Amino acid sequence: MRFEAPDTEAMEAFGRELGAVLRAGDVVVLTGPLGAGKTTLTRGLAGGLGVRGPVQSPTFVLARTHPSLVGGAPLVHVDAYRLGSAALLDDLDLDFERSVVVVEWGAGLVDDVTDSWLEIVIERPTGASAVTASRTDDAGDAILDADEPRMVAVAGYGPRWADTPYAARA
Repeated sequence: MRFEAPDTEAMEAFGRELGAVLRAGDVVVLTGPLGAGKTTLTRGLAGGLGVRGPVQSPTFVLARTHPSLVGGAPLVHVDAYRLGSAALLDDLDLDFERSVVVVEWGAGLVDDVTDSWLEIVIERPTGASAVTASRTDDAGDAILDADEPRMVAVAGYGPRWADTPYAARA
């Protein structure tokens, strides 16, 4: 599945829609350059899951857990940018079975921890600049520039995603 997210609201709306179908044991890998909208998408996922916020980038703490407010699975939000291997991700001792785990910068790091994952790649237009600190939300996180739409590609791998609209096509 591939689509254009024209602005922050569209990215968060997609996240809320996807978050509503996520369940304990699901792993979502987010890939994209700085300022692409990975945390914005995660904020939408959190809304769809009904977890406690605010959702901020876990860059300096590596992982944040957001408990459910509606009796569902918690959201574990990981920033794997500084992790060099799957073993270091494993060292975080995350509860993959009872949580929804979102891993920013996690391409190639989750293959050994799960047999199914959803990979989401967010692309900024060529030549687009990273979001500046002058555009932030209430939590102080940078937000997408509405003038720069993003291309979002979603591919589900493994049995969990096989019969869904997100299934990766060979």
